[in-house]
Amino acid sequence: MKNDAITSRDVDFAKWYTDVVKAAKLCDYSNVKGCVVFEPAGYAIWEKMQSILDGMFKETGHQNVYMPMLIPESLMKKEGELIEGFAPEVAWVTHCGKKELEEKLCIRPTSETLFSDYFSSAIKSYRDLPMKYNQWCSVMRWEKTTRPFLRSREFLWQEGHTVHATSEEAEAEARQMLNIYKKFFEEYLAIPVITGKKTEKEKFAGAEYSLTIEALMYNGVALQSGTSHYFGQKFSEAYDISFVNKDNKQEYAYQTSWGTTTRMIGALIMVHSDDFGLVLPPKIAPKQVVIVPIGNVLDKVDEVYDTLKKNGISVYVDDSNKSPGFKFKEAEVNGIPVRIEIGERDLKRNVYTIARRDTQEKMEVSSDIDIVDYTINLMDDIQNNLYLRAKERRDKMTYEAETVEEMRNIIENNPGFIIADWCGSIECEASLKEINGLKSRCILEEEKPVHKCAVCGKEAKHRVVWGIQY
Repeated sequence: MKNDAITSRDVDFAKWYTDVVKAAKLCDYSNVKGCVVFEPAGYAIWEKMQSILDGMFKETGHQNVYMPMLIPESLMKKEGELIEGFAPEVAWVTHCGKKELEEKLCIRPTSETLFSDYFSSAIKSYRDLPMKYNQWCSVMRWEKTTRPFLRSREFLWQEGHTVHATSEEAEAEARQMLNIYKKFFEEYLAIPVITGKKTEKEKFAGAEYSLTIEALMYNGVALQSGTSHYFGQKFSEAYDISFVNKDNKQEYAYQTSWGTTTRMIGALIMVHSDDFGLVLPPKIAPKQVVIVPIGNVLDKVDEVYDTLKKNGISVYVDDSNKSPGFKFKEAEVNGIPVRIEIGERDLKRNVYTIARRDTQEKMEVSSDIDIVDYTINLMDDIQNNLYLRAKERRDKMTYEAETVEEMRNIIENNPGFIIADWCGSIECEASLKEINGLKSRCILEEEKPVHKCAVCGKEAKHRVVWGIQY
């Protein structure tokens, strides 16, 4: 039975999204305009994401550091493209009490400047390289339109910053981190992504080029989900990050930057959840299994709980003073992947009732089964099903177009990813924004054009994925 507190996603997707966030108690609005309060359920998902990604970063030789949140204006201005790109979103600190500061300070929108300033003094020789750092922090960007997890003025993220002795090594780093993001999305979040290079118009301010993973939400809107940037020597020259190379010559270093944010939680909601509430893949769910006792069955409940917990499964018992039906509905709206119902009548028949959140199926299983193996196999099946279901929908909503008219028809009637060839002209790219804000998502680097430019009809240089975005 549908949850009355949640609007149908096929009726009003924006309202549905907000309803799921509120019903699952992921976050709440605050009196700080454009900023949200992360509630325990929402922050627990972020902690799980953070823990997994942090392990992946450390396995590839990265170390965590922390930089100040305030950046002097003079430091920001050293790299012109960066300040120009972020200027409209930067928040400035100008006073301490009643006293005006000698130099205004911006609240970090990103930390390239701080890392570069640090690297300029920390790096002297090729023996200091590579320097591979990551920072978990919050940043502030004064967004005009905000939405929980997707766009807020303050949000949580990680930003990696690395320095290398050669361009080859730095470019390999940028690719490696993109692949880590892809693996995390597909293997843990169960969200299929498209990878590629951003166009010049859409790349990160100050980068030589930007790489991206792009995901498609249930409603056909794209979400840029993680980016990795190759800076070359741009920041090194601006901030004097130089070193003595193996030939005993002074040389500017090569840098990368990469990051992803709490908008990943928004992606989870919009790809997997339904009209009954949140749906979470088991690998990212903070609570994977809930046991619901029905009647006097506490000894069996304790036994099952202890067995699952000892084997690394995140499990809890809902022994609250609520009806079984209420507990089922609560577990459903909170996206708990597996629910085990243990009742007096069922135990007399030597069975448990087990429900899976992704399909809402209920199964009776023998109480003599190996509950650990059964649960692990079931969670693997749920994880795989969520990925395949999302991929099937993504593929059905990926179209090919040869003309602007075809692109317009798709976006206005059945939005999704559009693959269309492009001549490389900024004018052609910019003109598509008139179609409901249509933008390039990424260049498919390994695919060659098969048609003329969809906009001007001239010879195409790139095969590009287009879409409307959050």
